[in-house]
Amino acid sequence: MPAKRKKTEKNSSEKKTKKKKTSGKGKSVKVKKEKTTKSKSTKKTSTTKKNITSFDSYELIIAEKPKAASRVAFALADKGTLKKKSWEGIPYYELKFEGKPIVVASAVGHLFTLMEKGGNKWSYPVFDVEWVSTSKAQKNASYVNKYIKLLKLLNSRASEVTIATDYDIEGEVIGLNVVRFALKREDANRMKFSTLTPEELRKSYKNKSKTLDWSQARAGETRHLLDYYYGVNVSRALTSSIKRAGAFKVLSSGRVQGPALKIIVDREEEIKNFKPEKYWQVFLKAKTKNNEIVEAQHKKGNFKDKKKAELSKSNAEKGKPVVKEYSVTESKVYSVVPFDLTSLQMEAYRNFHITPKRTLEIAQNLYIEGLTSYPRTSSQKLPFSLGFKKILTKLSEQDKYSALAKKLLSKKKLIPHEGKKTDSAHPAIYPTGMKPKNLDEQHMKVYDLIVKRFMSVFGEPAVKENVKATIDSNGELFIASGSRLKEEGWTEYYRPYYKFTDKIIAKMDEGELLNLISVSIVEKETKPKPRYTQASLVADLTKKNLGTKATRAQIVDTLFKRKYVRGEKIEATELGIQAIKTLLKYSPLLLDEKLTRHFEEELEKIREGKKKPEDVIKEAKKVVSKILDQFKNNELSIGKELREANKNTSKEKIVGKCPVCGVGNLVVRHSKKTGKQFIACDQYPKCKTTFSLPQNALILPTNEKCQYCGWPLVLVIRKGKRPWKMCFNPNCPGKNKGKEKKESKQNNKE
Repeated sequence: MPAKRKKTEKNSSEKKTKKKKTSGKGKSVKVKKEKTTKSKSTKKTSTTKKNITSFDSYELIIAEKPKAASRVAFALADKGTLKKKSWEGIPYYELKFEGKPIVVASAVGHLFTLMEKGGNKWSYPVFDVEWVSTSKAQKNASYVNKYIKLLKLLNSRASEVTIATDYDIEGEVIGLNVVRFALKREDANRMKFSTLTPEELRKSYKNKSKTLDWSQARAGETRHLLDYYYGVNVSRALTSSIKRAGAFKVLSSGRVQGPALKIIVDREEEIKNFKPEKYWQVFLKAKTKNNEIVEAQHKKGNFKDKKKAELSKSNAEKGKPVVKEYSVTESKVYSVVPFDLTSLQMEAYRNFHITPKRTLEIAQNLYIEGLTSYPRTSSQKLPFSLGFKKILTKLSEQDKYSALAKKLLSKKKLIPHEGKKTDSAHPAIYPTGMKPKNLDEQHMKVYDLIVKRFMSVFGEPAVKENVKATIDSNGELFIASGSRLKEEGWTEYYRPYYKFTDKIIAKMDEGELLNLISVSIVEKETKPKPRYTQASLVADLTKKNLGTKATRAQIVDTLFKRKYVRGEKIEATELGIQAIKTLLKYSPLLLDEKLTRHFEEELEKIREGKKKPEDVIKEAKKVVSKILDQFKNNELSIGKELREANKNTSKEKIVGKCPVCGVGNLVVRHSKKTGKQFIACDQYPKCKTTFSLPQNALILPTNEKCQYCGWPLVLVIRKGKRPWKMCFNPNCPGKNKGKEKKESKQNNKE
């Protein structure tokens, strides 16, 4: 599967065996492999003069990533014209489309990034920046240079250039930078598409625009500048302040990261300061003439006064319950709406516990594979131009969806139930109908979710039957209610993701006398708002218009990496809490949601052509300068407060007392040599006790003990998997019980 957009990866060398593949027109195309001379690093020849294609002149199409380039090439190639070539291990393609010579190559995500011109990496403010090769700004990104060199070589004989990167702000910036920095051109053609299916790619090529989407490109470049000004400057200021106070820890904040952390800290403070209030509920239990049990709650619901609840109970006990009203009504339940990115992330977390960041990665992979449409969309609408019948016909060829798809195809009209949100670039997320191959479990789950969501929006409304009984016992009214799904409608297509449990109550007649069994009081207390999950936090950021659909999940992930927050139910650490308190005291402007939202709106105005980038950049520089002046004046004070918070957060890694020496604490540590994490006693070298831990996972204390051996339990959080509690005692009796259960299951199967 391809990597996510911002963390590009090296393109592996292509296999040299010949393969037969199907062209976009459904014809068998033999891919001819041709070797090209590997350039010697010692030879100083001009790359612009070297011809590495069979064509003297051609159109150069540039995709965002190698897999996308492959799909574009196979979609456009006339029968028998496609040749896959390689330069320095990087693939590119020669082909003809309706007789026209074309070469298809790719970037590998962002080939260029912003970097400060000279300067000291700890000094601030920084506003003098430039676009440079990503290899210059990031370690382990030297492979980027090969892609740039190849594009320069291919550009030398290109009569025209067409950009075929993802059609969004980030894709536009990638294309813009390739055009101006790698190719040294002023403009290029632009293909716009929402899926990587052969049909849509051919249509996109035929309808390509003559220029880049300049308003989108300018908005994207401005966003990069704003994020750099905020992120680099504020992160340097935070890190420098704690360094000046005699400690070292890389800290960060930014336009959206600061307000996002404040949202979590505010919720944390709300929970800590919450004072529960008691309330009481009164319930009646009776029997019908058919000996069926009925349970009903007092009509008043929650009693804040216990004496009033007791009085109602006493009155009800003195009476003979009678059915005052009994009604059966029907109501329609309309279908869910098509997925935008946020709602997909919410549903994937709710059903599979897949984090928003991971869901976006999976959705991007499904898009690259041609299975689903572009995921970074805000739209909840499906235009008729997509061809609903065509998609459902393709889905009907997959065994898993055949019956449901055919049922929808039998309808006279296919009209989707849509939401309100729109996106000018892309429709809601939908399946293309192409059959998936070799998907892992997580990818298959998300794919299934998208397919069933798509089908469900064409279903009829479900019908619920609602039953309500009002029972009078000596003037005290009680309500019994229930409901059942009478007609499945759209819910049939969204199983098992639509969860509804029928609640059936006894059949009664109005005026019927019931036999009283009991009247009871239940004492309860109010609860604070729940802590955020990663999915609900992303949803809240969306609601507040903080960040973008493409960046919100990454921002949440960064908060965990910086140890500002922890846990499945997100809890602010002392470092996170103190960071917000410190910033509120010395630099509240950085945490201002309104200001962050203001700049999001300004960026949108640039995209709409209503605002000039230079005006927004000028305003941003003023705001960042003001923030940094506040930092400079209070750097030592900020550093001291953050240093203490960092110390206390480090203590939070204590998982319990050492069971060997009984004196020290067991803490989570990382080996400087191997980078592996393990648990060790803090009394080293007196006590050399260590325990191994799962790698590539976040380990958190739980303050709980193992039921089998009494050792501390730790919470293991691993990317894309449901968190689990683990006993790290290698001799825990519970581990033997687990083995016994596995063996027992295996024996039963045999």
